[in-house]
Amino acid sequence: MFNFMKKKSNSASETPQQRAERDSAVDKVLLGYEVGTVSIVTMVTGLERDGDQLTLDLRLPQNSNPETIQQELGRMLQPHGIKTIHMNVRLHAPEKGAGSTLPKPIPKTTNAMDSQSQPPPSTDAEPPITKSAPTQTSLAAHPRIRHIIVVASGKGGVGKSTTTVNIALALQKLGNRVGVLDADIYGPSMPTMLGVDNVKPQLENEQFVPVNAHGMAMLSIGSLLDGDNTPVAWRGPKATGALMQLYNQTNWPQLDYLVIDMPPGTGDIQLTLAQRIPVTGAVIVTTPQHVALLDAQKGIEMFNKTNIPVLGVVENMALHTCSNCQHTEAIFGTGGGEFIAEQYHVPLLGQLPLASGIRAQVDKGEPSVLVNDEFATYYLNIAKNIEANINKFAKPVDDKRIF
Repeated sequence: MFNFMKKKSNSASETPQQRAERDSAVDKVLLGYEVGTVSIVTMVTGLERDGDQLTLDLRLPQNSNPETIQQELGRMLQPHGIKTIHMNVRLHAPEKGAGSTLPKPIPKTTNAMDSQSQPPPSTDAEPPITKSAPTQTSLAAHPRIRHIIVVASGKGGVGKSTTTVNIALALQKLGNRVGVLDADIYGPSMPTMLGVDNVKPQLENEQFVPVNAHGMAMLSIGSLLDGDNTPVAWRGPKATGALMQLYNQTNWPQLDYLVIDMPPGTGDIQLTLAQRIPVTGAVIVTTPQHVALLDAQKGIEMFNKTNIPVLGVVENMALHTCSNCQHTEAIFGTGGGEFIAEQYHVPLLGQLPLASGIRAQVDKGEPSVLVNDEFATYYLNIAKNIEANINKFAKPVDDKRIF
């Protein structure tokens, strides 16, 4: 289901860091470029980068102008070290009755962006096409999903995925129909935490059928990989394309909640989700540690700027109780979750202990809420706090939408 993009860079004058920075800049340009209203990333079938040359294999809409696209991309990519663009283009077949047939592939062409051989663009030339990115207010709700909740953190290692899986099970325990989407493309852990890491999703009519995980509909890129040690070595556009494929090409059942486990940080996947998936609200997971709070604040700021409501903050690893002497200690500090909740005027949904039992249960694929151990109550209270306020953020459902 996924097309791999081949990239190489053999410029001897560049350091690995310089190549990585340039590759990242080029990826961001491609991710933001749209043909009509559709991202060009969805049309790329092959990509190869060799020094200052970029080769794109594209399948474009019938009414598009390849030369215009080539020129615009050339202008946008020239500041990032790309002097020459080759495009192998194939146009989609015209609609029935249009009176033409599928054209032959356009041969390789060279973009006139080499400053040594071409004059600067004319001052009276048409400006590049610009279009504002989609916003949450312009996105219609999924016809079969009532609420989409993202669980995010500014940094890794704060227990976000463990919190996600237990919150999802807690919402189900409260009588809701719940699904889980693992958007952590580079480090998928939902299949292992839910004990379904050996189960592959089925395909029906080119749609994924979610894996049944203790009554929840679950899908993860980890369910599609060959083994636990298979890396997902994809750049930003490929990873975001995989996320949208998992969301759009899945036959989700009727759900009250789809809980999405986000990767850490505020990068391409987070921005793509904010622009293309109708999110009801976000839950921020942090620890009381000062460094974790700084990154959590960045996550909240990103959601505020993309018009996604923050449902609240979960403070994980708040207190540790010694199993031998029963002494309780705030290993990562105190008051961090309360501080950030007060600063941004959002609820503190709950505080979770630092306990080996929580870790042991998800490692076995039997999370605390599933086995109803001593820690399940913490997650049930968080789920109740989410339900108490979520309806005021609900998006109107488009009942006429069909796909």
